[in-house]
Amino acid sequence: MRARGKWEIISDILNAMNEEIRRRGYARKTRVMQKAFLDWRTFQKYFDFLIEQKFIEVNSNDKKYRITDKGLELLRNLREIRRFMHDK
Repeated sequence: MRARGKWEIISDILNAMNEEIRRRGYARKTRVMQKAFLDWRTFQKYFDFLIEQKFIEVNSNDKKYRITDKGLELLRNLREIRRFMHDK
C-alpha cells in the first residue's frame, strides 16, 4: 500500500467530516480521525492546518466541527482533481 500525499490526506479528512456532518449534523475529531484512517499525530497536524486556513471551524462550547464554505469548495476541487487523475 502506498503512502498518501498531503492533499489526499486533506481530502480524506474533509470527506470523513462531510460524511459525519450529513449523518449526525456535526463532526467530532476522534470520529473523523478514525474514518480517515489516520494516527493521532498525523491527523492533528492536518486538522490544525485546515482550521488555520479556515477550511474547518469549531464551536468552542461543545467541540463540534463543521466544514466552512471555503472547505466545501476545496473538497469539491480535490474530488475533481482525483477524478481527473484516475481517468488518465
